[in-house]
Amino acid sequence: MAAKQVNPTRMELTRLKKKRITAIRGHKLLKDKRDELMRQYLELVRENMELRKKVEAGILSANKNFVIAKASMSEAALHTALMAPKQEIHLNPSEKNIMSVNIPVFDYKTRTADENDIYSYGFAFTSSDLDDAVKSLADILPDMVRLAEVEKACQLMAAEIEKTRRRVNALEHVIIPEAEQNIKYITMKLDENERSTQIRLMKVKDMMLEQEHRYKEK
Repeated sequence: MAAKQVNPTRMELTRLKKKRITAIRGHKLLKDKRDELMRQYLELVRENMELRKKVEAGILSANKNFVIAKASMSEAALHTALMAPKQEIHLNPSEKNIMSVNIPVFDYKTRTADENDIYSYGFAFTSSDLDDAVKSLADILPDMVRLAEVEKACQLMAAEIEKTRRRVNALEHVIIPEAEQNIKYITMKLDENERSTQIRLMKVKDMMLEQEHRYKEK
């Protein structure tokens, strides 16, 4: 029995066969897309873990240096040293498409090219530990930006993988089997109608032959 009410006609049978072919092709393409997304997703997850460890280690190092600097400097001197930064960071977000997923790309540039502009203070009245803390934060900035890219990319790709997986399952377990079941149902109905037609034609033929035989006997 068909999964839902269908018209057992040859036109409907042709339509369902085309639908099944399209669904099978779509199923294969979506499976390939899902597998490739999974491969790239796992690569991003591994990169994310490495970057997070590196960034956390850099922040921990900077915090330690800040604590030591705070212990060796007065609080007023520390606040004064960090009050007016010389360097600025300009972030330019954009996107790139990976397997129909728009992944964010963060490009940044500094206001000046001088690496020493990260220090907004003179070295005469500050601790070298403060220099180390500022340098640690400056060094991990590229990794922090890249980590933000990778984490967002992981979120977007995970959502796309889940959506693709649902589509693959719908095609594999619902749409394709339903189409095949309906094709089988219509084929059986058409064969049954054809057999019935042949039987009726044979009966008509027998009746005509019988009438002709009686006519000849008369």
